[in-house]
Amino acid sequence: MLSLNRRRAGRQVRATGDRNSGVVLVEFALVCSLFAVFLAAIVEFGHVYMVINILNASAKRSARYGAVEGITSAQVASKVDTILSSTISPAQATTKVLDGNCFDDPDFDFDTFDPDSLEQVELTDLDRRELFVVRVTVPYEQVAIMPPFWVRGITLVGQSVMRHE
Repeated sequence: MLSLNRRRAGRQVRATGDRNSGVVLVEFALVCSLFAVFLAAIVEFGHVYMVINILNASAKRSARYGAVEGITSAQVASKVDTILSSTISPAQATTKVLDGNCFDDPDFDFDTFDPDSLEQVELTDLDRRELFVVRVTVPYEQVAIMPPFWVRGITLVGQSVMRHE
């Protein structure tokens, strides 16, 4: 057993290691738990941005595929499912091919635009140079790594606007 009293250069020095050992443990517990929460948030945000990027990429590739003559909206939705299947379950995502001709209007107001107001369209019915939108959505709860207790009802969206040829 170590002595609590030590002598150094003729004076008595009391060892403080035993009195402060609990403080270090409490500080470590607080800092470690905060760091773990911070690390989990970084991982979750990174995953969300990855899913959004995948949704945008699948919408863009599918819109390019659907821009040519003879491709149907169902084929575009199937192309989205094929692209998504490598990362997330295609059953979790909703794919819509929408009429984008409202974007050609010079008086179109983007500030009051509601994407849900666009009507679904069949690509084979579109004329040349008409705009269409491929919109892919997935509820955040279905792709979250950790249970989303801080946000509810968020929908992740990827979309692309293309002209039909």
